Amino acid sequence: MRTLFRHVAGHLLWSPTAQVWAVWRVTPLPGGYLPAAVHQELLERITSLVRSMPGMEPRLFVLASRTDPGEVAERMTAGTQWWELAGWAETCAAAVDLLTGEEMHERTLWLAVPLPGRGGAVTASLAGLYAELSAALDLAPIAVSEAEVQAAFAEADRIQTSLGGGLGLRPASAAEIVWMVQHAVHRGLGQEPLLSDAEQSPHYGSRVRAGKLDSPSYADLGAIRLAEGGQDTRKETKTASGPWWRSAGMSSPVGRRWLQVESEAGTGYQAHLVLAELPPAVSVQHADVLAQLEGLSFPVDVAVDLRVVAAKKARAQVQRKKRELLDQSGQYGAQPTGMPHSLPEAAGDLAEQDARMARTSVEVEVQSVTVLSVWGPDAATCDARARTLSAALAGGDYRLVRPYGMQEELFALGLPGAVRAPKLQQFTQHQLSEDWAACGAFTLSRVGDPAGMMVGHDLDSGTVRPVLLNPADAPQVNASASSAVVGDLGGGKSVLEKLVTGAVVDRGGRAIVIDRTPIREWAAFGQSAMGERCQVIDAAKARISIDPLRVFGGPVGAHYALSYLALQLGVGAMTTAGAVLHHAVEEVVAGPEPSMGKVLGVLSALAETGGGTTRGDTAATMADLLRIVRGNPLAAMVFDPDLPPVTLDGDLGADLVVFTTTGLTLPPREAFANAEVLRQQPLEALIGRAVLYLIAAIARQAAFTQPERFCTVVVDEAYWLTSSAEGAALVHEIFHDGRKHGAGAFLGAHDEAELGPDRALIAYRFLARTTDRGRAAKGLAFLGLDGEDEDLLRLVTTGLSPVGQAGREGEMLLRDPRMQVGRIKVVVPPVPRIKESIYTTPGRSVRSEASGGKR
Repeated sequence: MRTLFRHVAGHLLWSPTAQVWAVWRVTPLPGGYLPAAVHQELLERITSLVRSMPGMEPRLFVLASRTDPGEVAERMTAGTQWWELAGWAETCAAAVDLLTGEEMHERTLWLAVPLPGRGGAVTASLAGLYAELSAALDLAPIAVSEAEVQAAFAEADRIQTSLGGGLGLRPASAAEIVWMVQHAVHRGLGQEPLLSDAEQSPHYGSRVRAGKLDSPSYADLGAIRLAEGGQDTRKETKTASGPWWRSAGMSSPVGRRWLQVESEAGTGYQAHLVLAELPPAVSVQHADVLAQLEGLSFPVDVAVDLRVVAAKKARAQVQRKKRELLDQSGQYGAQPTGMPHSLPEAAGDLAEQDARMARTSVEVEVQSVTVLSVWGPDAATCDARARTLSAALAGGDYRLVRPYGMQEELFALGLPGAVRAPKLQQFTQHQLSEDWAACGAFTLSRVGDPAGMMVGHDLDSGTVRPVLLNPADAPQVNASASSAVVGDLGGGKSVLEKLVTGAVVDRGGRAIVIDRTPIREWAAFGQSAMGERCQVIDAAKARISIDPLRVFGGPVGAHYALSYLALQLGVGAMTTAGAVLHHAVEEVVAGPEPSMGKVLGVLSALAETGGGTTRGDTAATMADLLRIVRGNPLAAMVFDPDLPPVTLDGDLGADLVVFTTTGLTLPPREAFANAEVLRQQPLEALIGRAVLYLIAAIARQAAFTQPERFCTVVVDEAYWLTSSAEGAALVHEIFHDGRKHGAGAFLGAHDEAELGPDRALIAYRFLARTTDRGRAAKGLAFLGLDGEDEDLLRLVTTGLSPVGQAGREGEMLLRDPRMQVGRIKVVVPPVPRIKESIYTTPGRSVRSEASGGKR
């Protein structure tokens, strides 16, 4: 193959025909699950970009760059001292083992625009002719002067400015441009160069020396052999048994419509299909056919060669076609068979196109040749993928053809700097700017962070695409680090929470968990996954004190003590009872060795000194109620002065702290909606609610003690905390102030309303299976999606982790801090200490998991 360029300086390349191209890396726009208004806004941005290209002949490349498991491991360890974190190193190694052998790719976008030549078309043609002759006669090509280089860069800057701000454009590096060629050559081979290496490489760039552009040799890039159908070109010879391919026991060359690419790395097989026909009409919601290619089980490269024609010229062509149709209709009118049914339909299409171009003078017509490329390690795989791709698009009335004898020309169209072969003109499709923009070439459906823990796979990608999250890094980029998962029982909420919590701890952070499950599942998980790094505190057995006046003291202790008493006794802060409690707490804090037990003494004293007054009667009532609470064993953690107080740097200084609350009951969820019903609940339930609030307050305070070390506070079934004003205020503090203190919360709930009034501040939002349509609609709205969309409702109610379907567990919708929404599958890494106790399904174990497949 001939070398495609002579020089590559910065993001400019000089082709052998003296044509200069500017290449940019394009930041894709979000795709996939989007509200209608956002989708329309993105469509308008792409349309505006296309309309800014009249007279240009750009070429768009959508390339599936290979992802190596080692790259994923590097992204998982980025920002950590993994060599000091044995647990995280073990998890990363397990992730590499899990991904080894999987076909992983990342969709990348590139835009190449030829710069207008100086001197016009005649000069450009002469320069191209001389380049051809010099190559054939082995003559030295004309050198490129420094002035020409500077002029080319200035022209490229002008073009980038004219494209506007519709898309993010970054000038490609020389190594990235070379990678585009290497990628095309190595399709189907395991030795494909990695884009991540090219992004950091300083090689392949040309430099100006002695006033002339000097370049390294690119000859090795053309050291490949192309053979269509896998055979050398030879004349057909007849034998007694027929043509040569039959005598050799081979199929006809016409049936072998693939390209065999031989290079030093080996032999790969590629098939190139070209879009030959578009559907007459398609809805905007389903027109993003190029974006939908991500859903295939194999990667697909796309090259789109564009000719953007101004409205005036395009409209003249349309009117000429209309006149031709009128002439044809007159000719057919004289025939007995009459006019074909296709003529009126074609005339209607042209009339509509003419009317749309007449609406605005900035409209353009896009004349495009679109090539789709697939590949495989062998010819059979390559051919099967080509047939699958063709059938998939045929379902939407898109016709793809794999023309025999043109595979090399179609292959060349996917290379930067290559000239489009004239024979490909027959595949040109004509569309207006808005219609072409809807094809989805510039959109990418993806979700997650660039680095962090691997929580699973992206189900919107047909090939394996890991999903990474890094809540610990969110405070560093001025974002919230809080998360929430909403869904039905058995939807995978607890597995996700444990997976994220374990990863936070293994990556060097901390976690504080409030475990309300009767089987103490979090304690079992913590002790299995973290061993001695896990501290379990049993709230019901009262072995340590959580008295806020003893734990914190001062104003902080007074704040939490007053909130606890108001919640426990059911009084408002701005009532007479609230004022009495406030006075009692302040007096105790001002004295020696403050404790909650002394609050009762102060209330009793107030009742005696103020007898007969409203203040005295209120104090007596509060004292009587508090004696009842103190006499219950469940309140011993608050009122027993003989218990040692919990310490923030001791008991709560462990990597993972689990508060187990087995034995502490709560009022039923329905009671929280009616204050009168709540007051009538059993004493044990009211004590449990108040003690749990106090545990959450201590967890919050402990999480804020080390801002330099990220800490997550995990609360499942969060309704018990957010249903009260005090609990909602506590969640409010974590959501609002967590970023400043390197902390965040992870809440679990069955309904998004249970997350509290500040749920809009949650950055990472998960929606698991929710069978109730009403709650599913609210969950979709929580993700920023249309809660009335029937397709989305069907997905959430029946399409996520369908009950009884093995292998479908852990499917969820995720919205990340970048407002990207995607469908993921939570995957637990094959690490025994993590898998041993992470599942809550009865009978689920590591042994059954090993025999039953991945989750």
